[in-house]
Amino acid sequence: MSERTNPITPAGFAALRAEYEQLFAVERPKVVEIVSWAAGNGDRSENGDYIYGRQRLREIDRKLGKLSRQMKLAKVLDPAKQDDRSRVFFGATVKIADENDNERRVTIVGDDEADASASLIGWNSPLARALRGAGIGDLRTVQLPAGPKEWEIVAISYPD
Repeated sequence: MSERTNPITPAGFAALRAEYEQLFAVERPKVVEIVSWAAGNGDRSENGDYIYGRQRLREIDRKLGKLSRQMKLAKVLDPAKQDDRSRVFFGATVKIADENDNERRVTIVGDDEADASASLIGWNSPLARALRGAGIGDLRTVQLPAGPKEWEIVAISYPD
């Protein structure tokens, strides 16, 4: 499997870093302390604190590994520094309308910071791929599970 860089906003990278630091510097030491205490209590086969603590440590270590890989592959791109603001690129907030004039506003962010409930769509999502490079007034078709849907780009903005 080839590794590829993953674009991410400065805020998204800061959130990854903060989560990593929280797990590594706060959560993990607490669990290690509990496991050490529980291990000193004798029989480990029936020691719930020990068993749960070891399980939690594995979960934390897996999450730390995942966050580490994400940060290693991340390429921080600041949308505020985008030169061509007339087209849709990474970090753009795009207002789109469908054929029924239902409007929707989405912001294109890194895949690791996507949150559909907050209208943050990942760079590699079908909608983001369809919108890339589009200008105001362009029509783009997105292949959805229910079938193709056409969107018109109404407005494009970038953070200052």
